[in-house]
Amino acid sequence: MALAGARRGQIVNAAKQQDAARPAQGRSTAQDTPARIAVVNCGSSSIRYQVFDAAGGAPLARAVLDNIGAAQASLRLQWHERAEAQPCEPHQLSKTAAIANHREGFAWLLDTAKQVEVLMPGPGLLGFGHRVVHGGEMFREPTLVDDEVLAAITALSPLAPLHNPVCALGIEVLRRLVPGLPHVAVFDTAFHHTLPEHAYRYALPAEFYRDHAVRRYGFHGTSHRYVAARAAAHLGVAMHDLRAVSLHLGAGASATAIDGGRSIDTSMGMTPLEGLMMGTRCGDLDPALPFYLARHTQMPLDEIEALLSQRSGLLGVGGSADMREIERRDAAGDDAATLAFEMFCYRVKKTVGAYLAVLGGADALIFTGGIGENSSRVRSRVCQGLGAIGITIDEARNADVRTPDAITAVHSEDSIVKVLVVPTDEEAEIARQTLATIRR
Repeated sequence: MALAGARRGQIVNAAKQQDAARPAQGRSTAQDTPARIAVVNCGSSSIRYQVFDAAGGAPLARAVLDNIGAAQASLRLQWHERAEAQPCEPHQLSKTAAIANHREGFAWLLDTAKQVEVLMPGPGLLGFGHRVVHGGEMFREPTLVDDEVLAAITALSPLAPLHNPVCALGIEVLRRLVPGLPHVAVFDTAFHHTLPEHAYRYALPAEFYRDHAVRRYGFHGTSHRYVAARAAAHLGVAMHDLRAVSLHLGAGASATAIDGGRSIDTSMGMTPLEGLMMGTRCGDLDPALPFYLARHTQMPLDEIEALLSQRSGLLGVGGSADMREIERRDAAGDDAATLAFEMFCYRVKKTVGAYLAVLGGADALIFTGGIGENSSRVRSRVCQGLGAIGITIDEARNADVRTPDAITAVHSEDSIVKVLVVPTDEEAEIARQTLATIRR
């Protein structure tokens, strides 16, 4: 199979495209629509659709469809229009309807998008970039999609059953609804294909790797790659010289050790269940525990899998999958919430120490994701007591992280390792990789 794509880890400078001028009243015409890339991110019950300016990479518009399959789905459109010599003005449109599945969702989204010129497929749209969670061992780079690639993505569904089927469906539906444009699959696992064998192999007989592809793959690679590149630029070092520990902390959470700009270890494994404690996922546990539960509670395997992936983590321990609620209840004296908060931070801290040992030191510790960017208490607790390995934070700086898009340094002046809060933007990274792949 010929796999077209950008070099692994490359962030492409897209400045060669020229933005077309907008008309004086702000509403774009087909002739004036700038060159654009559309990014599609399908969840189990949602569709995220965002359009970027191909010239400078700026977001132009987005559509978010939630609650597919529920009684009422909600669709929110946001875009900017600019009158001559005036700043951009945000616009929004919201609708609700009963949407049974992703096929209906895409049709509804594209029909509604006709009201917003920049969202519409047509002149100026160069192609679609699709986030695909699992690429297995086959896909190591962003890849132009044809029938064979789409079949391979679908075949990988057992490794990511909540994500790959809807990712494949999104590609299939848009290829049918908008024929003639290129589609590029960008894989969460791709950044981690630089893991050495001693890091990605499990201690199982070799035939399980050889015959069944049982190994560590890692996830959140697009996010880890994006924030690492931003951190390198902020520190004034080349990406290929960067040593960092990247913490993507959100409903899903993972850590990555980055050496020379390459992933050399990561906390998620063959599936996104392994590693850190998460919103509803347990993370690391004794592998004998599912057998114990099966024998002593007679729980079937699918119920045990649902327990570990949907009813554990912060939710299972603290009663809520939302760290904001956990922190609120912890401050009010809720013992279960306090335990969940401490467990979450403790496991992140252990992983930071392990990855610093693997790297032999680091230039930066990076916090990103919904929790990493917004919870000063989590950042403080994770870094507490790490002065002996070169990490100390300035609590005043840490408490004053407010700029949503800018990098904020929260380390103290004497910290050997720089501690950075770096907002992630997976869709922007997918847009860059998609444009590079199309151009090749």
